[in-house]
Amino acid sequence: MTLLSSGDGASILRPEEVASLVIEPLIRDSIATSVSTVIQTESHSTRFPVVKTDPTTAWTQEGQEINVSDADLDEIDCVPSKLAGLTVVSSELADDSDPAALDVVGQGLVRDLQTRLDAAYFGDTTTHGPSGLESLADVQLVNAGSSIDDLDVFAEAISKAERVGATLTAFVMHPDMLLTLATLKVATDWNQPLLGIDPSSPTKRSAQGVPVYWSAAVPEGRIWGIPKAKVFAVLRLPVSVVTDSSAYFSSDRLGVRCVTRFGFAFPHEQAIIKIGVGGS
Repeated sequence: MTLLSSGDGASILRPEEVASLVIEPLIRDSIATSVSTVIQTESHSTRFPVVKTDPTTAWTQEGQEINVSDADLDEIDCVPSKLAGLTVVSSELADDSDPAALDVVGQGLVRDLQTRLDAAYFGDTTTHGPSGLESLADVQLVNAGSSIDDLDVFAEAISKAERVGATLTAFVMHPDMLLTLATLKVATDWNQPLLGIDPSSPTKRSAQGVPVYWSAAVPEGRIWGIPKAKVFAVLRLPVSVVTDSSAYFSSDRLGVRCVTRFGFAFPHEQAIIKIGVGGS
């Protein structure tokens, strides 16, 4: 991690604080990074192999030549795009050496970056940014009909992923959809919720044993089934945090800018399941 200071030397974060106040909470709190395999690299791009057709095998008599076959391979070249956040704080707060003051600054940056990161991940093609799940043409589809009354659609999604050699590790939906499912019961006149609850963490839920997440970036009629081993979020290092008072000189404030670079790679699109509810 790298920390850069402004021209007047008004730096408020030490190098070791960049990771703990910005990068670690961003990776932890963003749904995009929570459900994906995160790769941190200093390379300009990261390549992911895509197997379009497997090599063929055959039963062969002992001592006979083995037929040669080639796999049809392709690759995804993931070039992270710049994701930057900017927040403004008072000079008094910036000069405060209390750790709580640094936490406030870091939390503001993380919220700003997290919103943009999740919007790109669950969106289509972002201007000047990466393409997200909605841009994928080869994901598998599950039609849930007009509404979800049981967990059958989740079982179907899990089965579709397993048939292509993937294991779903997360379902992600809009918070309103999660609320609707969370209030469903296993049967009439029963108080037991339809969604499973983790006894060690009552706020966590699951469907058919797969953890359920919510994100406002997901459209209301959409549920994504995501296999963590098959989807990637690439973070390019270093990350910079810069302060500058020149733009806010008249108000005695500091601008605090964080610059990161993220990219997404989906080398096995059929391992991702898109559940449509209400015609979505």
